[in-house]
Amino acid sequence: MKHLQFENQSIWYDETLLVEDPKQGFDAKFWQRNDKVLGSAQGRGTTWFVQTDKIAAALRHYRRGGLLGKLVSDSYWFSGWEKTRSYQELQLLNTLIEAGVNVPKPIAARAVKSGLTYRADLLSEKIPNAKDLVTILQEKPLSKEMYQKIGDEIRKMHAVQVNHTDLNIHNILIDDKDKAWIIDFDKCFVQQGDHWKKGNWNRLKRSFKKELEKKKIYWELDDFKYIQAE
Repeated sequence: MKHLQFENQSIWYDETLLVEDPKQGFDAKFWQRNDKVLGSAQGRGTTWFVQTDKIAAALRHYRRGGLLGKLVSDSYWFSGWEKTRSYQELQLLNTLIEAGVNVPKPIAARAVKSGLTYRADLLSEKIPNAKDLVTILQEKPLSKEMYQKIGDEIRKMHAVQVNHTDLNIHNILIDDKDKAWIIDFDKCFVQQGDHWKKGNWNRLKRSFKKELEKKKIYWELDDFKYIQAE
């Protein structure tokens, strides 16, 4: 990763994946002007899907959720460049890739400091031909083997002690080659011990139950045992 340091911002980027000007790469208007926008998705904000010269990418601006997010939408307390959320997520993705976990490649991260706070952005790989579990399960049930593949990725993630604090079925993708992926590692971190891992599994199970009620997905409680089966 290359590191560019300016007076009020830091940019980290992989020059093999981003040959465009990294200072412009976090601006959706830059991609729009160059007719490189592939689409977008709505969450806490807009995630833009863009086509770089080398790879399809997802551009995300970090935003707060909950009550605090209504007051301070996208500013965070600054306590050092390497403690910014964008840099932390970039590093975590690299750790997971080295461990063989199917996660998006980090392309570039930015943090912009203003007084005592900062704002942040991340550019990461858009997994090609992939849908999240909610979308898939609205159409059809999954096989036992597919659930086992999902469980394998979670166990690999846990083996390197990464706590995914928002593990839900929106953050698990399956591509057209039946490969399972885990995404969205904002606020996730390395944590020692095993006591917290059960919380990840329980959170995932709750998300299945929630979408069963909300979206009428093809899922039964018995399916979850295949995810947890080693």
